[in-house]
Amino acid sequence: MTILIVEDDPDIGSLLRRGFASESYQVELVGDGEQALRAATGKPLEAIILDVMLPGRSGIEVCKALRAGGQTAPIIMLSARSSVNERTEGLLAGADDYIVKPFAFEELLARVKVQALRRSSGEGESRVLTAGPLALDLDTRQALLGGTRVRLTEREVELLALLMRHAGEPLARADIFAALWAGHGGASLNVVDVYVGYLRHKLAEATPEGGQMIVTVRGRGFMFEVRAA
Repeated sequence: MTILIVEDDPDIGSLLRRGFASESYQVELVGDGEQALRAATGKPLEAIILDVMLPGRSGIEVCKALRAGGQTAPIIMLSARSSVNERTEGLLAGADDYIVKPFAFEELLARVKVQALRRSSGEGESRVLTAGPLALDLDTRQALLGGTRVRLTEREVELLALLMRHAGEPLARADIFAALWAGHGGASLNVVDVYVGYLRHKLAEATPEGGQMIVTVRGRGFMFEVRAA
């Protein structure tokens, strides 16, 4: 997938392009709002990195136009302005996140990954996730495994849905934590391991195979996997 970077500062733009390219993203870099609108029209994008201060149309105007035109990719705004009113203006325009300059590239990369996880359900997604003998109804918040009902808490449902949507793909603990526990005061990274343990126990109670559906991938995190019989 492509990352669209809208940044008129050539040094920052070059830095971001090299950084995302090193993470195996396709990168398109443009320097003003009009170019951004053309580049984003009718194109699936992993994320849009959008500077607020642009020549011609501002990042706020571009963000509004992108959303009005149906662009659903996560938009992360960059700005040297840090007041609450300015951050609020960006979010109300349709941005998903707002980062104040100067920033570390690692932080921006992490936020892109978090937004991708949060958007992974997609519009028009079936409200029942299925994988092998497991079905998770996102409306009733109930799971059935081999015909046995698995009683889950709200947070367990969210975690299971996230893992099922990324079946076969290892998810890092930090990314899971950011997607599900960001903004919840008092929680630490090990809460991910605790809830994975809860899920494994409940799935194993339903069927012996259930406890093997969530595997630990050494050095990478957790992955949902349905093994062939």
